[in-house]
Amino acid sequence: MDENTLAPCLLVAMPQLLDPNFRRTVVLIVHHDETGTFGLVLNRSSDVSVGDLCGSLGIEWHGDEVAHLGWGGPVQPNTGWLLIGALGLATPPAEDGEEVAEIGPGLHFAGSLATLRRVANSPPERFRLFLGYAGWGPGQLEAELAQGAWLVAPLRSEVVFSSSDEMWEGVVRSLGVDPSTLVSTPGVH
Repeated sequence: MDENTLAPCLLVAMPQLLDPNFRRTVVLIVHHDETGTFGLVLNRSSDVSVGDLCGSLGIEWHGDEVAHLGWGGPVQPNTGWLLIGALGLATPPAEDGEEVAEIGPGLHFAGSLATLRRVANSPPERFRLFLGYAGWGPGQLEAELAQGAWLVAPLRSEVVFSSSDEMWEGVVRSLGVDPSTLVSTPGVH
């Protein structure tokens, strides 16, 4: 991780973070700089299926009928974002209108309809689709970190694509911490 940025990393909500939007969440920080922070809540699902969303956009879905959208956060819940695993050699390069950025080893981020169309046509083995995002203004996340609201964990793509049921506890344990020992304290963790 670049010392001047938090992105990419995982944020793990501490127990004192009582905001219902973020209680016991794991957030993937996609972008962080002096202008603000953009992330996706990884462990909140929605009741909307990927197929239903694609159908509402006039896109034919060729993937798993039970795949559901993730809830990326409370900001702009009408926007969609994709996380895609390793693109592989068989995947053609991005087409016109697509913006696919590698944010970590084997992890790509996109937010265009062109990319969604391509994913819907031939879904990769590892991908997730989210509605909404988590956002912080300039200095806001740093203040929350100083108050001890979040733990910072290294980005691991296996977490991003894992089941969300036990994600929070699993990431806390991966830091060598027993979740039952977490206490509310100020400071960066």
